[in-house]
Amino acid sequence: MEFFRFSRDIPFMDWRRSAAVISILAFILSVFFIATRGLNLGVDFTGGTVLEVSYEQTADLNNIREVLAGMNMSDATVQNFGTSRDVMIRLPIMSEYSSAQLSEAVLDALREADSTTEMRRVEFVGPQVGQELLENGALALLFVSLGIVAYLAVRFEWKFGIAGIIANLHDVIIILGFFAFFQWEFSLTVLAAVLAVLGYSVNESVVIFDRIRENFRKLRKVPVKQVINNAITRTMARTIMTHGSTQMVIISMLLFGGEVLYYFALALTIGIWFGIYSSIMVASSILILLGVKREDLLQQEEKKPENDGAVV
Repeated sequence: MEFFRFSRDIPFMDWRRSAAVISILAFILSVFFIATRGLNLGVDFTGGTVLEVSYEQTADLNNIREVLAGMNMSDATVQNFGTSRDVMIRLPIMSEYSSAQLSEAVLDALREADSTTEMRRVEFVGPQVGQELLENGALALLFVSLGIVAYLAVRFEWKFGIAGIIANLHDVIIILGFFAFFQWEFSLTVLAAVLAVLGYSVNESVVIFDRIRENFRKLRKVPVKQVINNAITRTMARTIMTHGSTQMVIISMLLFGGEVLYYFALALTIGIWFGIYSSIMVASSILILLGVKREDLLQQEEKKPENDGAVV
């Protein structure tokens, strides 16, 4: 069912040079901010103290954040854990406190605000563990990227694999660039969002690549640029409905999911919009740059054996 119909092909490939300038500038700026400002790594990566506290009634998370902010711990992460009465607090490493002193100071401050506060668990995450998580996360991104290249190369052709991975890495670097520039906290949930964007973006690329391959079979006398424009235009209805419905769910997480899901939803939002852009303008433009042609995808028909007229 198509709610959106386009009577003419949209000339996307006519804009590929302008899009290339935008993509290159965005990529260079993202790399610059990552290199100069760095990522604001969360407790998951840097190490710190994790506290679990409970209350007799529903915990007031905003009040807890205010108490921590008054102790110069505004970087702490506060979230419900299990029930609305249980709260998990993640505190970064603070040089002026040992782990035990930090947990005691926080507990005393919380009890001053609410005498029913009870400590359930205290756990210290060392920087070595955080470094291992960071390295494992980088390896996960590497293996996913290599898997995408291999999948696209096998399913289509090596030029499609190159185009797909460049488009996907374009999305990842720009997401990281946003987090570096605004110094948003980069945690394990954000890393999960980045990995999800990789899969989401490659799915969009595969849909367009499938339609390009189909067009090469049907539109035999049409220039490659027009074949790609037609393929993208024919997938626009699906793109609008799929990404529009997905974005509505993510916006609800962004607005109502609280602090825990905020940066996760933010990373997904950036990734989805740039994923659409890169699948259309980056991956398809690279295909033209690499000189994709019908012969790359169409298998030669097997010649039928000639009938020599012999009677069997």
